[in-house]
Amino acid sequence: MEPDVSIETLSMIRIAVVPIGNVPSSLLRGYHSMLLRHHTIPLSAISSFYTVHQKSPFTHQPWDSGSLSFKFILGGTPPSPWEDFQSNRKILAVIGICHCPSSPDLDTAVDNFNATCKTYDSSLVQRCFAFCPGDSQLENGGKKADNLILFPPADSQTQEFHMQTMMQDIAASLLMELEKSVIKAESAGTTLKTPLDSQASLSSEEVIKAKKRRLARAQKTIGDYCLLAGSPVDANAHYNTALELARLTADFFWYAGALEGSVCALLMDRMGQKDPVLDEEVRYRYNSVILHYRKSFIHDNAQRVSPLSFELEATLKLARFLCRRELAKEVVELLTNAADGAKSLIDASDKLILYVEIARLYGTLGYQRKAAFFSRQVAQLYLQQENKYAATSALQVLAMTTKAYRIQSRVSIAKCSSSNEIGSSHTDGGKTHHQSIVSLFESQWSTIQMVVLREILLSAVRAGDPLAAWSAASRLLRSYYPLITPAGQNGLASALANSAERLPSGTRCADPALPFIRLYSFPLHPSQMDIVKRNPAREDWWAGSAPSGPFIYTPFSKGDSKDNRKQDLVWVVGESVQVLVELANPCGFDLRVDSIYLSVHSENFDAFPVSVDLPTNSSKVITLSGIPTSVGPLTIPGCIVHCFGVITEHLFRDVDNLLLGAMQGLVLSDPFRSCGSAKFKNVSVPNISVIPPLPLLVSIVVGGDGAIILYEGEIRDVWIRLANAGTVPIEQAHISLSGKNQDSFISIAYETLQAALPLKPGAEVIVPVTLKAWKLGLMDLDLNSGNKTASGNVGRHLKDGSRPALVIHYAGPIANSKDPLTNGQTITPGRRLVVPLQICVLQGLSFVKARLLSMEIPAHVGENLPKPVSVKSGSSRDFDNKMDGLMKIDPLRGNWGLRFLELELSNPTDVVFEICVSIQLEGSSGEKSLSSDIEAVEYSYPKTRIDREYSARVLIPLEHFKLPILDGSFFIKDFQPDGAHGGRNSNFSEKNTKAELNASVKNLISRIKVRWQSGRNSSGELNIKDAIQAALQTSVMDVLLPDPLTFSFRLVTKSSAHAEKPDSLIKSSESKGSVLAHEMTQMEVLIRNNTKDKINLSLSITCKDVAGDNCIEGSKATVLWAGVLGGINIEVAPLQETKHCFSLYFLVPGEYTLLAVAMIDDANDILRARARTDSPEEPIYVRGPPFQVCAIGTA
Repeated sequence: MEPDVSIETLSMIRIAVVPIGNVPSSLLRGYHSMLLRHHTIPLSAISSFYTVHQKSPFTHQPWDSGSLSFKFILGGTPPSPWEDFQSNRKILAVIGICHCPSSPDLDTAVDNFNATCKTYDSSLVQRCFAFCPGDSQLENGGKKADNLILFPPADSQTQEFHMQTMMQDIAASLLMELEKSVIKAESAGTTLKTPLDSQASLSSEEVIKAKKRRLARAQKTIGDYCLLAGSPVDANAHYNTALELARLTADFFWYAGALEGSVCALLMDRMGQKDPVLDEEVRYRYNSVILHYRKSFIHDNAQRVSPLSFELEATLKLARFLCRRELAKEVVELLTNAADGAKSLIDASDKLILYVEIARLYGTLGYQRKAAFFSRQVAQLYLQQENKYAATSALQVLAMTTKAYRIQSRVSIAKCSSSNEIGSSHTDGGKTHHQSIVSLFESQWSTIQMVVLREILLSAVRAGDPLAAWSAASRLLRSYYPLITPAGQNGLASALANSAERLPSGTRCADPALPFIRLYSFPLHPSQMDIVKRNPAREDWWAGSAPSGPFIYTPFSKGDSKDNRKQDLVWVVGESVQVLVELANPCGFDLRVDSIYLSVHSENFDAFPVSVDLPTNSSKVITLSGIPTSVGPLTIPGCIVHCFGVITEHLFRDVDNLLLGAMQGLVLSDPFRSCGSAKFKNVSVPNISVIPPLPLLVSIVVGGDGAIILYEGEIRDVWIRLANAGTVPIEQAHISLSGKNQDSFISIAYETLQAALPLKPGAEVIVPVTLKAWKLGLMDLDLNSGNKTASGNVGRHLKDGSRPALVIHYAGPIANSKDPLTNGQTITPGRRLVVPLQICVLQGLSFVKARLLSMEIPAHVGENLPKPVSVKSGSSRDFDNKMDGLMKIDPLRGNWGLRFLELELSNPTDVVFEICVSIQLEGSSGEKSLSSDIEAVEYSYPKTRIDREYSARVLIPLEHFKLPILDGSFFIKDFQPDGAHGGRNSNFSEKNTKAELNASVKNLISRIKVRWQSGRNSSGELNIKDAIQAALQTSVMDVLLPDPLTFSFRLVTKSSAHAEKPDSLIKSSESKGSVLAHEMTQMEVLIRNNTKDKINLSLSITCKDVAGDNCIEGSKATVLWAGVLGGINIEVAPLQETKHCFSLYFLVPGEYTLLAVAMIDDANDILRARARTDSPEEPIYVRGPPFQVCAIGTA
């Protein structure tokens, strides 16, 4: 059998193309391709070369439309024993190819050519083409034989023209030689035999039959020559004669041959016509051809040389002629019959050619898997030969089947990705994953696919192709590891290692092996690397351009994209970036990855390789890093892996498609799930762009990055070191606050950062920050208590969103002159640095309750009105009495209705706290001046110690916070007469009143500080605002507003009185503010008007003893008086004082109390509102505080 046969093959003249001398293979292929362009020579083009020597036997030669067809066989072929049966099998011409520079001796070349031509007995024409001759060769070339044709050096067009002329000459020579062959065949002495004839011993009857058959065979041979000469009409006439004669002699084999020739003549005569009638005629005749070839086999079934190969060739010719989609069923039937006939073929080469042709025809129909099946049969025949060249052929054939079995190499996938071949149902563009990935793991084909890959591996090993062997082993191990036993997996690993040993170092392969690699994530960018768009027209250039989540905001995006599947990511030149990938080794051996790094096809990224060890059935997430080197877009399709001695590229897309197929049940196994990894999540690769260098601000908390542990209310100074780690100076910087509990920042040294600008690369600045720990909420306290029970730690870290943080927006120069941005943009973006403070707030002192206390302390009558002692912070030891210092009340002055705020504090912690209460007053409490320019003075009280798990009460006096004037602004609503104004004004007044009251309360609260200290370095301040405000809700007017009238008693001194008394009594009375009994003591009462209106009052003075009885009136009076003590009508001017003098004579030594009471008849609305009375007729009584008088002496 012969390959690539068709019905038209019978009309092709075979020309052997043989190299003469040394001809480089590349040049030989080039010269051969020049000849192939002249495979058809029209008869009209050879008329000038054709010479008529005698009457041509081709009486119907179509000189206008006919042509001669050539089949160039490079290297030639040995003579065929079937040349007499089919004349087209003969080599009718020999063309030698000689390269003159390689064969300078033309004589030797001509001799070699002549010797080569002698091996082709059937050749009729011989020509030797000598290319690129030298000058001397051109001179001597004309003296050589006529069959030497020189092709001087020239351009391609000239060479083509020369070649065309020579081929026309060869065609004319062949035509004239064919005429001679026809005439010779008509002679009676011509003997035509085939291997079928030589097998039988000719008897007398056979000799007679052979003589009769010779005529039919001669006519059939003449018909063959007519076909080769391009005269189908003459050929058909001779074939018809041969058919009649062969039928008479029952020569079925030659009858079938003549019928084949008639079909070829029919097609030549109707060249280019598409006629269903013609197709039907060809089908009918060829079916008869196949039948007669079969008859010849049945007739001579004892023959060792079978005509089965011709029957199968005829079947293939008919199948090739009918090979169209609409006739696919009929073609498949023919090919099936041909495949069945292959079992009876004796010659292995015939079987090989048959399978090759069947595979080709199935491929033409689009039946790729059937074609692949027969290609595998071809490979099996090659592998049976057990030599390197046969193994190489088997490898090439098997490589062509990989596409049909969906196990092709990635190189072939890339080459065929743009082609649109039959079977496009597997390449639907709307599908999520690539067709090769899905079809690769079709379960019904997995066994066949594994077998094919094993055959490829075996062929590659035999052929000595280590790269092909490595590729096959990698595909087999990567794709079918679940179906391979651990021993088989180890064997494939050994095959990979052995193949790699035979490869040069650094060899790359398109097919990855292990491990499986998928994109895990792009890590959250550090807060130091956030990029924000810059608006130089605004002072707050960062406004409206906060970074978007884990990806850096790109300043070059034009609005929001409708496709949110991919995000934009911006990297900066010179700054290290990281990508997390997950590796999986689902096989039964330990895997060593020599190096792995990010794959970037552009040249603007330097990737850093790392090595990884993966134990059996394990997965690992690793970090791959690199540095962008220049501005431009950047794509990361996968990773470059050096494993098993070969470098491969692992694409993220392939693994994603694989995992998606596993989710849909199309893939045998998920390698990551089998290694215990998490469920598959699709992570898309963002669009990455690289921008010019930017400044990079790095923050470090001085003292370490650990948590700052604070108790509630604790105040502490923190220093933050800011350093420029970039290559661009920082020219603008702004600090703002972010997160919850922003009020914990008491002060930030903004001016320190501004003074350090511009901050050059490598420079640093330290910014001090003062913090105050916030109060924990109820949920925080519950969690803390739970943590304390579980681990003994009462603190916990806040979540990132709850931590207070410093936000620093900074930027470098507006334009980067060294590396301007593309697209005409010259404004470099800025950056945002978030400095979250790791603050852990522990529960400190807790409030149990707060309440308002009232107290009355009698005053002592003295010569002068006592003043309160002002003690600055920490100097409370100046008091003689600790209780006096605590309250900051002069016991000689006393008070009536004194208000105290009592705070009960509990210490649930395991440390000791010391509490110090301080208040701020505007000057001394004893000063009468109301001037606003008096500086505030802070008074501190002694410290209170609260031990662990104990409670304590702290008293905060509120006496100093009374307003100096009873103003009517607090009672505006009481001044409005009924119906005088509308509801809107009334509501407005009420709102103003409430606002003023709230402002006064806030002012009061802000002046009271409760500070604590624990140990040497821990100190803070309690937040008592809510406690004080709650305690003052019902008594705010009593605390803040003074009484309308203030009463004070004092002695009127007389120097003469002291002169007559003993010194001991004088010193005693002066030290304690007492008076002497049995002596008239002059006193005066001072009445102060605290309102802005004058007050008319009726004053009464009463003196009581220790039993509370009136000691002035009655029969048992013990005190005599001089002056008026009751019914004293006095008018007191606004904000002024007046006094009334009187004298007392104490008959009995002891303790006495003086009281002053004033009755106001014509009280205004302010006084009535202060007295909380609504009756206009009811008099207002104002009682002063009690004053103690101590009368000393003898009874």
